[in-house]
Amino acid sequence: MTEANAAAFAGEVSESSVPGFDAEVDVLVVGTGAGGMTAALKAHDEGGRVLVIEKTDQYGGSSAMSSCLLWLPNNHLMPELGIDDSADDAMTYLRGTTKGAVAEARLEAFVARGPEMLRYLVDQTQVEVVGLPEYPDYYPGIEGSKPGGRSVEPAHFNAKLLGDDFLAMRSQNLQMQVMGRLGMTAVEARMVLTGQPGGIALFAKLIFKYCFDIPWRFRSKRDRNPSGGNALIGMLRLSLRDRDVPIWLKTPARDLLIDDGRVVGLEVEREGRSFRIRAARGVIFAAGGFEGSQPMRDKYLPNPTRAEWTCGNAYNTGEVIEMGIKAGAAVDLMDDAWWGPTSVVPGEEQARMLVIEKSLPGSILVSQQGKRFVNEAAPYVDIVNAMYAHHSDADSCIPAYFVFDATYRKKYMCGPVLQGSATPDWMVRKFFRDGYMKKADTLENLAAQLGVDADGLRDSVERNNEYARTGVDLDFQRGDNIYDQYYGDAKVEPNPCLAPIEKAPFYAIEAFAGELGTKGGLLVDERARVLTTGGEPIPGLYAIGNCSSAVMGRSYPGAGATIGPAATFGYIAALDCLAKNAS
Repeated sequence: MTEANAAAFAGEVSESSVPGFDAEVDVLVVGTGAGGMTAALKAHDEGGRVLVIEKTDQYGGSSAMSSCLLWLPNNHLMPELGIDDSADDAMTYLRGTTKGAVAEARLEAFVARGPEMLRYLVDQTQVEVVGLPEYPDYYPGIEGSKPGGRSVEPAHFNAKLLGDDFLAMRSQNLQMQVMGRLGMTAVEARMVLTGQPGGIALFAKLIFKYCFDIPWRFRSKRDRNPSGGNALIGMLRLSLRDRDVPIWLKTPARDLLIDDGRVVGLEVEREGRSFRIRAARGVIFAAGGFEGSQPMRDKYLPNPTRAEWTCGNAYNTGEVIEMGIKAGAAVDLMDDAWWGPTSVVPGEEQARMLVIEKSLPGSILVSQQGKRFVNEAAPYVDIVNAMYAHHSDADSCIPAYFVFDATYRKKYMCGPVLQGSATPDWMVRKFFRDGYMKKADTLENLAAQLGVDADGLRDSVERNNEYARTGVDLDFQRGDNIYDQYYGDAKVEPNPCLAPIEKAPFYAIEAFAGELGTKGGLLVDERARVLTTGGEPIPGLYAIGNCSSAVMGRSYPGAGATIGPAATFGYIAALDCLAKNAS
């Protein structure tokens, strides 16, 4: 072994005694998101030697970029919040949302192990989470749903504990940061962006803490009081460091190593050469989906689709899914994603999802014919499903157009543009100059700028204005349930999601068929084992997160339904790898 190779071994990685391998561990985890890190922590704590590899020069994946909520029914925080839940209620709700698209055993494993996983992270690692008692499940009309508590979020994290290692973490999506700098939790963001009492004081406190983080302010723009994804990944990274579990950055996986039908390791690229790592107990794929691969999007997703529309990690390009297929694995849900309407801001690396904006009163989403086609306050997955369902040559819905008036502009944020009361139009001229936001004195002139049918837009606005006065949306029932109202403006009556669009000037931005990440991938069982096209497990190979087919099927039952299952099945995969009877 060369001197350079010898220096590569650290922590739990040792030189392999098996001919043909350079290094050996018990469990090899591919990917550094929340699911992969949870798997690595549990595998270590079960007595395994663990290595985590990451193809880029930054760890954290899509998890680091996101709000990083975790949807975990019947979690241990719910009783403290005064919310009753049970495994039976969770299963009833999941059966209602997934509609038979997912094996019952997988749903049962998630419901049973999710609370156990969360308790493990809180009790045994550096992870701190907060329950969200007012964040409802996305489909309150389905039996078994809860008005809150199933979603949890990471608390703020003191990134000073990571030192310079914090700079190696992938930055959060700009959407998750106020002014591209400040981290806010989901609770804080709701307070500030929907104008709740205390929001301004909270905002001032966060700014003060950021500005007076001296001398860090002279080193980086990064907020060392992060929330969301940067907080959870920071906690998990610190926990791995506590255990001396190594992460190898800039180490892309190249091919599975298979012996007599069993996955025994992985060929990776390290320091410019091939490096063969033996995994005695298993390889866990946790490397994300394929949202960053335009060829895979064109092959699998409905069209039109563009990689520029994603809020996910541009480096998620599906290689591990293709490795699994090459090894005989089945795939499922490859035509689906964690959809949401997105806004593409010139000069920004990722798109922004319209989550809060679309629910606030005084706005509508219209097609090229100027017609509304969906309840704008519905779960974001439903918005894009409606966009594709109604899209045609005669009436394009991709992009759709998010239209609002001067009252909305003054009161609320829209994408990167702060509310007009804080940033008048003259302060944000670049957004108009770049064509990101359109502005006109009349609806007819706005329609002309957008290429939208003026009569259709006028009719949609007039109908919206009538519904705003009565509080009842006769077309799409906007604001009729607690999920719709969660991001509404409680000060607006009679419906917090409806207000007239009548005060000039009028504004609009484009909304694309984007997503947080793809949800199709390698088909797995309740133990996270990858299955062949014949339905048999591939020994030694596991997949979790967005490189596996989603346990939520084609649904999106609640906030954090991506990362909650990823962490849960990472935990399950680790236990299965280290079990004495693992196969």
